[in-house]
Order: sequence, then structure tokens, then C-alpha cells
Amino acid sequence: MTGFNTKLVYGKGLNNLHDNCTGAVNVPLYQSTTYAFKDIDGENKYDYSRSLNPTREYLEDQIACLEDAKHGFAYASGSAAIHAVFTLFKPGDHIVVSKNIYGGTFRLINDYLKNLDIEFTQVDTQDLADVESAIKPNTKAIYFETIDNPFMKVTSVKHIAEIAHKHGVFTIVDNTFLTPYLQQALNLGADIVIHSATKYLGGHSDVIAGLVVTNNEEVADKLYFCQNAVGGILAPEDCMLVIRGIKTLSVRLDRHIQNAEKVLQYLDSKTDEIKHIYYPGRAGDETDEIARNELKGYGGVITFELSDNVDPKAFVNSPELIWLAVSLGSVESLIELPYYMTHAELPVEERNKVGITPQLVRLSVGLEDPEDLIADLEQAFAKAKKLTAVESAK
Repeated sequence: MTGFNTKLVYGKGLNNLHDNCTGAVNVPLYQSTTYAFKDIDGENKYDYSRSLNPTREYLEDQIACLEDAKHGFAYASGSAAIHAVFTLFKPGDHIVVSKNIYGGTFRLINDYLKNLDIEFTQVDTQDLADVESAIKPNTKAIYFETIDNPFMKVTSVKHIAEIAHKHGVFTIVDNTFLTPYLQQALNLGADIVIHSATKYLGGHSDVIAGLVVTNNEEVADKLYFCQNAVGGILAPEDCMLVIRGIKTLSVRLDRHIQNAEKVLQYLDSKTDEIKHIYYPGRAGDETDEIARNELKGYGGVITFELSDNVDPKAFVNSPELIWLAVSLGSVESLIELPYYMTHAELPVEERNKVGITPQLVRLSVGLEDPEDLIADLEQAFAKAKKLTAVESAK
């Protein structure tokens, strides 16, 4: 049995698509758009790179291998991957979705898919009774993020899959925050798993990519049809960047988690500046047990709500080391305000309904020395509190 870290380095196998003429230890970058036929009547695996490219094939086999899946697909972005999965459905179908989802997914659902007469019901996926009560005769799938964004609460893939299979519908999981290193959702009962490989899988803020895996043959056929027909494929050079990123996934995530734990200890001490901290396994309810049972680790993203005595804009504008930027899962630490940035796609009333306030901060902890990150946060708190005090005095 090949271990997970060995799979990260070698993918499906040591000789999978390696260049036997040179002995190259990395899969070659096949930049060609077209391939010569040996014989007009022969079988030709490759003919045009939109349909199949050897470099992309390696990545697709690699993510399938890591997920214990039969089929993997690489798309031009995480959003393209999500869209490809939603092409499985037709007008009149109904999908149950989590109430807390990525802003881009919210936009795709509400500004595009609803116009195609696909129906959606948003629920709290931590409330299993709420999930099951939302299922209707025309329901085709339950879609959720294992760790919701931005509140970091964990949904049980196992329990949702049990409900879905009981009613004959698909379980679709966006597992971007965890990656196959911290959870293999197919093995817990999911039918389709999506990753924004832009985040931890790529890991270096230098590539935008999306990946999908499944063991369902019919779903795989439809996903390939969409990939080939629509053409939202991942370019070979971008595939190479994701392949490279995946090789160091476990060592990077181990460091992300170690740093996050130290930053959490620091944030716990800021009782005057922080109202609440959100991180998997710290919800104080039954989802903590789910996190312990279904996750191998909790990742590097921390969300916290600032007290009223801290100016949120001043706080995120003040770090000198941590970047004010969207996205997550990269080697450098990133900080942002979901209300104004990642979740601005949600209408104000929707943000307020789910608790995304202007005081909410999301921090993606990178690989820097944790002492440097803590010092940067400390001076940011000092500046933001000073500004608030000045404003109050006016």
C-alpha cells in the first residue's frame, strides 16, 4: 500500500507519463495543442489538447489517486469546476445548499443558475433535520462546504451522505479548506468532491485552478462531456504549477496548522479586542465531535469578530507583514474583511442574516515565523484601537 506522502510526490505511479527518453523526474510540460495520428484508422489517445492533454491527465490522475477516486477533472478555476458540477442538473431540478457558501458560488446560483429554472433551498447543514426537511421530490443533490466560510463550522460529510443516499440524491462537497490531506470526503460517502486548487493545493498564490473527483461513472461521463464541450480546461503550464504544489501539500499544511495554533493562543488573550473566534473544533457544540471524527486536522484559516473598540478597516490596513488580500491557503499570510471583500457578492440583508458583519476578520495563516505574525497583529491592534479612541473623543 502506497502511503499518502508518496502519492503526493509520485501521483498515480513512478512511471506515469514520465519522459523515458531523458529520465526527467518531473512530468513533461506538453504544450502542444494537437497530436499527429500514427494511422488514420488506428486508435489515437491524444488528438487535441482541449479533449485530453498529457500534463493535465497527470494532474487529474494525481488528484484522483489522493482522493481514492476513479476519475479526476481539472478546470480553469474553482468557479469553473463548481459550474461544471452544476451542469449535471437541468431545469426543474432542486438542490439543497448550505446557507454559508463562497460568495462566488452564491453569485453563480442566484444570478445564473436560477435563471435556468434550477431551484435552490438554503439550509443550515449542521442541522440534519433542517437538511432532510428541505428535500423534495425533484431534489437531485445536497451541496455544501465541509468547513463553512467564513464561520469555520464543520458539517458532517458522513451524516449528510446518509441522508442523501436515503433519498437517492447526490452529496456534493466543496472541500477546498481541507484538501485530501485532512479529509477524503468520498470515503465518507460523498459522490462528488470539488477543490479550488488555487488555495492549499497550489499553495503559492501563482495559479488559479479547480479540480473535481468522483467514483460515479455516469457523473464522470457528464463531467468529461462538459469539460470537452465547454472547454473550461486547465492549461498545461497551470497544471504543472498545481502538480508542483501538491508535492509539498502535507509539509505545508502541517506548518499552516502549527502556526494557526500559536496564533490562536495569542488571539485567545485579546479578550478586550475580540468578541469571538471561529475555528474548526472550537464551536462548543456537536460539530466539534464531527471535526474530531472526520478531519485529520483543522487547517490554517481563522475568523474572528472584533470588539466595537477596534476599527476593522484600520486593523486590516495596519499589518506590515500580513497581506490585505482575498484568497487563502498560500505560503504568505492573508487578511481580509469578508463583509467588504470575499462575501460582498451577497446582498447586505443576506450578509446580516448569516452574521457577516463589518467587524468580522478572516485570517489565512501562512508559513512565516509565528512570532512575526503575532507581532504584526499586535501592532495592528494597537493602531486600530488608537484610531477608535481618537474617533470616540471627537
